Amino acid sequence: MEQIYQFVSEGNLTVFIAVLFTFLSVFSLLYPLLNKIEARDRYTRIITEQRRSLFEKARQEDQKKLDDEPVESSGHALATLFRLQKLSGAKQARQLLIQAGYRRPKALLYYLMARLVLPTSFMLLAFLFVQNIDRPIADGIKLMIIFGVAVFGYFLPYILVKNNAQKRQDEIQITFPDALDMMLICVQGGISIESAINRIAVRTAEYSPILAEELGLLSAELAMLSDRKAAYRGFSDRVGSPSARTFVNAMLQAEQYGSSVSQAMRVIAEELRDMRM
Repeated sequence: MEQIYQFVSEGNLTVFIAVLFTFLSVFSLLYPLLNKIEARDRYTRIITEQRRSLFEKARQEDQKKLDDEPVESSGHALATLFRLQKLSGAKQARQLLIQAGYRRPKALLYYLMARLVLPTSFMLLAFLFVQNIDRPIADGIKLMIIFGVAVFGYFLPYILVKNNAQKRQDEIQITFPDALDMMLICVQGGISIESAINRIAVRTAEYSPILAEELGLLSAELAMLSDRKAAYRGFSDRVGSPSARTFVNAMLQAEQYGSSVSQAMRVIAEELRDMRM
């Protein structure tokens, strides 16, 4: 206590408070810059991984074309796997996970395991709860509690993933019209649509990393894939929002019928601003 009193009496407390406020002021100024750098690094990492994946996929397809001997057993195995995925709903689950931002190869496995493990765990906990409760409960009510908890555990992963996907779609719905305006300026300036999408993806990484990520993936697929329609449709499937579907339909029509891309983008931007309002 004497040392603390001596520290305060000598005026060091004022200096300490001044240094503390200076540190907090500098940190508050640098924190947004650190967030922008982190967003750009994340965007660059995701786009690099996507380009590497597309390159590897194209290399594997070329290798299959060079292979003269068809493997019949592999074809049957792939067809069986496709039927099993269709019957189990794995395709829809994978689509929902992609819209929620979970693109890792094992994301579908973790999701399906959660829908199996959680109902069993919740059912066991509910059973222990109703058996150890002091107040007597009818057997029918006990079964209803256990069954209800199991159903809740089964749908809980879907609710969480769906909620995350909806949040991403809402953010893209808000920021996409502004990105389209900037994209329109680039196209009218003579820049190709692929370069315009890539440039706007880099610009929007600071304030909308989700939209920047999706536009960056679209730019990578347009540059790597031979089928441009598949690239646009992949963007629509990944985002899943009405704004993305409107943009993709307009781009496909513009490329199919040779209409003006800038005019289509101007109309889309106006429609999306009305939708946002």
